[in-house]
Amino acid sequence: MTLTTLLTNIGIVAVILTLVVGFVMKGHKSWIMTFLQNFCGVLFLFSGWVKAVDPLGTAYKMEQYFDEFYTTFEPTWLSFLAPLFPLLSKYAIWFSVIMIVFEIILGLMLILGARTKFTSWAFLLLVGFFTFLTGFTYLTGYVPQGANFFEFGKWAEYNANNMKVTDCGCFGDFIKLVPKTSFLKDVFLLIPAFYFLFRHKDMHQLFSKPIRWGIIGVGTVGLFLYCFSNYVWDLPHADFRPFKKGADIRTVRQQEEDAMAAVKITHYKLRDRKTDEIKIVEYNEYLSNYKTLYSKDKYEALEQIKEEPTLKPTKISEFEITDLESNDISYDFIDNSDPQFLIVNYMLKGDPQRKSRMVKDSVFIVDTVTVYNDQGGITDTMLVRKFDKIIEKEETYIDQNFDASYVKTHVESLKPFTDAAMSAGVPVRMAIGKSDPDAISEFDKVTGLGIDYGMADDILLKTIVRSNPGVVLWKDGKILDKWHINKLPDFSAVKSQYIN
Repeated sequence: MTLTTLLTNIGIVAVILTLVVGFVMKGHKSWIMTFLQNFCGVLFLFSGWVKAVDPLGTAYKMEQYFDEFYTTFEPTWLSFLAPLFPLLSKYAIWFSVIMIVFEIILGLMLILGARTKFTSWAFLLLVGFFTFLTGFTYLTGYVPQGANFFEFGKWAEYNANNMKVTDCGCFGDFIKLVPKTSFLKDVFLLIPAFYFLFRHKDMHQLFSKPIRWGIIGVGTVGLFLYCFSNYVWDLPHADFRPFKKGADIRTVRQQEEDAMAAVKITHYKLRDRKTDEIKIVEYNEYLSNYKTLYSKDKYEALEQIKEEPTLKPTKISEFEITDLESNDISYDFIDNSDPQFLIVNYMLKGDPQRKSRMVKDSVFIVDTVTVYNDQGGITDTMLVRKFDKIIEKEETYIDQNFDASYVKTHVESLKPFTDAAMSAGVPVRMAIGKSDPDAISEFDKVTGLGIDYGMADDILLKTIVRSNPGVVLWKDGKILDKWHINKLPDFSAVKSQYIN
């Protein structure tokens, strides 16, 4: 679905609601105001709902924003603000849930006409906040690598690759909007926002005040429980991501690779070495004249301009898992026709600290030994390593200090499952993000899992399953099922359903 289609459908719903309010409930004061209330209300209800099904996804997006703000502010005179963003990142999930519930309730308050002045101000402030986020992210596209956002003199031509946050997350994973589109959408929403602020007395109000507040109260409690159910107790009940249950990863990956391979170069972007003038030249023309008219001594080739692929790549194209020796093992999952489990751990939870300890070490000396023959002549000499003494020395090490409850989850909930799977001959491998072989080895000792391990990009792992750890069952390049660690069934139930 495109943004245009979505807004059209929301507009149709808003028209129907407006007619009901006007002709059935006789509650409107202004047709324009009632329509805008319903349109913006339904928009917020929907955009909030597609995020409420996956609060962790919004939290991950907020972490990206916080990282971008930290990188931007840290080297400037605003550096005193920089330490705030890593702190906020720790509580991203709470910000996510509160913002999602607030957005949906605000949409409901617009439709009901509750507390019109407060609702008008809240809508303006929230839209203004969204406009700031999307606008900032979009403008980072003008900031070249190596430059800071506030170094305006270094801004260059827009390049989407300069942005760390390439999708605003306004509609979760349901619709991916580039920051420019999101920014323009939010700027457009400022129009009804100011209209509400100055004409809030024209807003319709449905039902009595106690009923309105009853609906809002019940809705608020229900939404918090709904959000928690979609990440604390279970996986999101609706999965809009490419690695959803039933997805044929091998087929989609091949289709995306074929689409990218078929992309053609249409133009070259060149820079005149004398005048610095930027010139766009058609591909065939450049090839015909690159040794003469567009030779290297005259022009610098800046960029190849390509047509859009017929199929836009997703995270499936970035699916890569390596073993602890950095060998690519992705195709063990994509091409393997046998069932196997992938345990996803996008981050080993703990508080790694550098510590020192005293260890005993053996000291050896090297001595020269002469070998004589029976006649007393020297036949050979050799170096012999001989023990001398034991000394104590200080060494530094990383104490992973894994979170106790996190380790307990692996030992009590995951290990019985993986042990049963391996006993039945089903391979199990855990893919871990943001880690290294030494930490992974220590983690295996602490948990006693005794399984194979790999490493992968943490964002990829977050996309695959919204649980840390989460369990994914693969077979023949397809995802048969996946489970939140708190909803992991007995292996026997999984075996009877999926494994012959």
